[in-house]
Amino acid sequence: MLEVQNIKYSYNNDYQALKGVSLKIEKGDMVALLGKNGAGKSTLFLHLNGIYQPDEGKVFIDGEELKYDKKSLLKFRQKVGIVFQNPDDQIFAPTVEEDVAFGPLNLGLSMEEVQNRVEDALERVGMTGYEKTAPHHLSGGQKKRVAIAGILAMKPEIMVLDEPTAGLDPNGVTNLVKLLKELNAEGITILISTHEVNLVPDYANKAFVMVDGNLIAEGTPRDIFSQPDILKQANLEIPIVTELFQQIKAEGLDIGGEYPLTIEEAKQRFLTLLNKN
Repeated sequence: MLEVQNIKYSYNNDYQALKGVSLKIEKGDMVALLGKNGAGKSTLFLHLNGIYQPDEGKVFIDGEELKYDKKSLLKFRQKVGIVFQNPDDQIFAPTVEEDVAFGPLNLGLSMEEVQNRVEDALERVGMTGYEKTAPHHLSGGQKKRVAIAGILAMKPEIMVLDEPTAGLDPNGVTNLVKLLKELNAEGITILISTHEVNLVPDYANKAFVMVDGNLIAEGTPRDIFSQPDILKQANLEIPIVTELFQQIKAEGLDIGGEYPLTIEEAKQRFLTLLNKN
């Protein structure tokens, strides 16, 4: 559904942010793009709907190459919606309602359809009742939800989120992950950049790892977190659940199979071990 072929991009002659990145994402995937700050994740994301144009390489959506004229960009941005890390970079209208309506209005939809989309998007993110609120009166988590609503109102096929949990409290993170899982179950392909490894096995069916503008690994979360060399190169930790079981095994206890990656897997493993004993 989304393919990047050998993307290269430099901000200036001294700094090449992307050094020939290629990846492919299938329809319905829930993907994590892992890497420390400065790895090139945000720069890659800004190529996925034409905000940046690569120095070399191509982007394809549904097999069609992304072009950079106004008509083509509008078409592709309906399919691929990007939620920026900082919602203040995305929210600019005087009220929440106007901000979420901005994209659908630019599609030339009727006012009735625009209103329906705004209401539906705000309901999905739990922001019904804030329609007339000025965005600067919202908390960081609320702003993030409004930014997501603005993308949802465009009815995208692919949603790209740059460090979506940044700045959220634990409850906000839980609610956001729950929402993204629901959207994915409804058919939206989702790509999330993050360096928060503990959440990745809970939602992602595929993961990519970036280091210094290069894509160095891809696979399932279990594939990635079972490769210490990759994690070391990318300066990533293993999920805390996995680390716990590694320490248990180091004490000489039989943990009964592969290391769990999620709390649910750990719970089931503990129950199995208890039943055996």
